[in-house]
Amino acid sequence: MISVYLKELNSFFSSLIGYLAIVVFLLMTGLFLFVFPETSLLHQPFATLEPLFSIAPLIFVFLIPAITMRSISEELSNNTFELIATKPLKTSDILLGKFFAAASLVIFAILPTLLYYYTVYQLGAPVGNVDSGAIWGSFLGLVFLGMVFTSIGILASSLTKNQIVAFLLAAFLCFFMHYGLHYLSSLPVFYGQMEWVLQSIGIDHHYASISRGIVDSRVVVYFFSITVFFLGLAHFNIQQRK
Repeated sequence: MISVYLKELNSFFSSLIGYLAIVVFLLMTGLFLFVFPETSLLHQPFATLEPLFSIAPLIFVFLIPAITMRSISEELSNNTFELIATKPLKTSDILLGKFFAAASLVIFAILPTLLYYYTVYQLGAPVGNVDSGAIWGSFLGLVFLGMVFTSIGILASSLTKNQIVAFLLAAFLCFFMHYGLHYLSSLPVFYGQMEWVLQSIGIDHHYASISRGIVDSRVVVYFFSITVFFLGLAHFNIQQRK
């Protein structure tokens, strides 16, 4: 697994993919936090990073599928996956290596945004008058969200040889899991017990929960479970192909 991880991570940073992903994420979040007046930190009545954690999931819906779309699809289209499979590597080793490499790239993109926290910390009146617990919880939620979206991207990439199809499928699944189920639960037809079930399955409910700064073990279990679930589907699909 380590060899696959290092190979994938090296491929990200030996091309423009890794640098472009980080730059795009920082550029988009920077525009929303400092340029667009509706969400600019400079126009907020109090020191908060809520605009960052509100817009980041939507950016991830498109950014992470772009990172993961080639992970398995490229191997399938070039007929190199069979070559990798003949080496002393399990399918799970290959999947986990690619997953952790893409997830690491997502974390590398998130790390520079810690400067935003320092900015908000200094802008507080008095200095440091910010809800640090909620901010750190939101950063943790953003990492968990990146893990889930990465696993969805790996699954979508394992379903097709076409990278564009893999991107579109992953973007749709990420959007549906985060926003779609939340909107579905608000429909009158699902009012009642079904509303709670849909919200519990969806990511937005748990992401909002951890963003309050309270790290609930149930939320952590949810994120890890949903990540393992999608990786398990990818593993099953590849085994079927083999």
